Order: sequence, then structure tokens, then C-alpha cells
Amino acid sequence: MTTLYGYFRSSAAYRVRIALNLKGLDYDQIPVNLVKGEQRGGEHLARNPLGLVPSLVLDDCSVVNQSLAICEYLDEVHPEPALLPVNTLERARVRALAQSVACEIHPLNNLRVLKYLVREMGADEAAKLAWYHHWIAEGFTALEATLSNDPGSSDFCHGDTPTLADICLIPQVYNAERFECDLSAYPTIQRIAANCRTLPAFEKAAPAAQPDAS
Repeated sequence: MTTLYGYFRSSAAYRVRIALNLKGLDYDQIPVNLVKGEQRGGEHLARNPLGLVPSLVLDDCSVVNQSLAICEYLDEVHPEPALLPVNTLERARVRALAQSVACEIHPLNNLRVLKYLVREMGADEAAKLAWYHHWIAEGFTALEATLSNDPGSSDFCHGDTPTLADICLIPQVYNAERFECDLSAYPTIQRIAANCRTLPAFEKAAPAAQPDAS
């Protein structure tokens, strides 16, 4: 059985759960509690030397790390339903949308960065939230413009079925809502998020639905 090592609130693990669910694949979950620092334990570091989640352990004990790499691996091994379009230019657009979230927005606001701001830089709660809101606004403003001005956007980030872009977007929207970011300026993002959340694959992947949710 394929095993996903993750944390219920991890955006990166959330992405992989969505991808696994869209593919209709069975998998076990083993939680790695990021708040308690379990990601820095020797057993997990042997799987993922960066001390991050998720890690996907395959039936033959091979390990795949990094959420986008895992999603593309799943798409190559289980090509239906596809997470990337067939057309090469459209594939590039979907990858760009996904990376706008995974490489530009999320890394500035993940748990280890927020902890560093508080513990090492002395930021109080107000300063931490200001940091979070600033980078969400920067990223979502650009993403909203990209989505709203391109005819490739439809019910989802690209076309009428979920792609890798939606897999990345929904966890980031969840986190923005959890940190009480004002999303009223991003109607296209909100519309796409609402469409995704009607699908069982996204609903089943939501943090509140995970066995380690607290």
C-alpha cells in the first residue's frame, strides 16, 4: 500500500491528498506532527533529509519527496484523469499557475518561516499576521489578474476539469482563510475555489477530514 507521510494542515501534503483522490488511488496516511517537531526526528529525516512533508512511500519502499514532483509522478504513472493538459503551451500555463502558488506564495508563509519570525526575529502576533497578509495579497493579486484575463480559465484554473493548478490553489486559499485574509478582491480565485470544493476529491482531502486533525 502506498503511504503518505504528512500533516493535516500542511499545504504541500494537502496538494498530494487531492491528487491521490482525483486519481482514485488508495493510500495509507501516517501523520508527522510539524508542531511537535516530528519532522526533525531521525526516522523522518531518513525519508526526507529536508525535514519536510509530504513524503510518498511506494509499495517497493521507494520514496518520492516534494509535492509537485509527487503530483507529476502520479500523473505519469496513472495518467487518467490527467492533471496536466496535452497541449504543451497549456501544460506550461498550468505549471506556471501551480508554481506561482507553490514557489512564490507558500514558501514565505509556511510554518517554519512563521516560527522563525516569532522565535528568532521577535515578531509578535500582529506582526506575524501582517507578514502573512502582505504576501497573500501580493501573490493573490497577481494570480487573480492571471486567471481573470486569460480565456484558458473556466470553471477551474484551466478549463473545465481540475489540474495541478487547482491542486495548488485550494490549500493556499484554505490557509488564507484560516489566517483571516480578506479575499473579496479575488472573485475569480473564490469562484474557482468554490467549484473545487464541490468535488469529493477535494472535500476528502480537506484538513478537517484527516485522521490527525485537531
